Amino acid sequence: MKKYRNPVPTVDIIIEIEPAGEIRAGAEKAVVLIYRKNPPLGWAIPGGFVDYGETLEEAAVREAREETCLDVEIVRQFHTYSDPRRDPRQHTISTVFIARASGIPVAADDAGKAGVFALSAIPADMAFDHASILEDYRNGRF
Repeated sequence: MKKYRNPVPTVDIIIEIEPAGEIRAGAEKAVVLIYRKNPPLGWAIPGGFVDYGETLEEAAVREAREETCLDVEIVRQFHTYSDPRRDPRQHTISTVFIARASGIPVAADDAGKAGVFALSAIPADMAFDHASILEDYRNGRF
């Protein structure tokens, strides 16, 4: 009997947030990032694996809550990333969502730190392919 190997579905959530929790005209967009506790280390867009029986949207909301302690409202699906090399641990396919939240992110679960970053000040030490995902987002691709 032939054994099949399939990519693993994941979600990532670009969480738009105002650093001060208030909307200012002309203010640069800011997003929430987490610093991973586990390898691969680095700053990352919150996200993770989809649980069996869960929709992609449910997984995105759950992962955002688990890693940042924020309740998010999904705005829309952004894009799906499927390069087999995007995650050094295994082949994953990530559906990325854009969401909004207010409040102050607090690191939890497998996040060692959480922070709010202007799109012009994204850290250099990003995990996975998240720097290119944020570049696509910043440039209005998709």
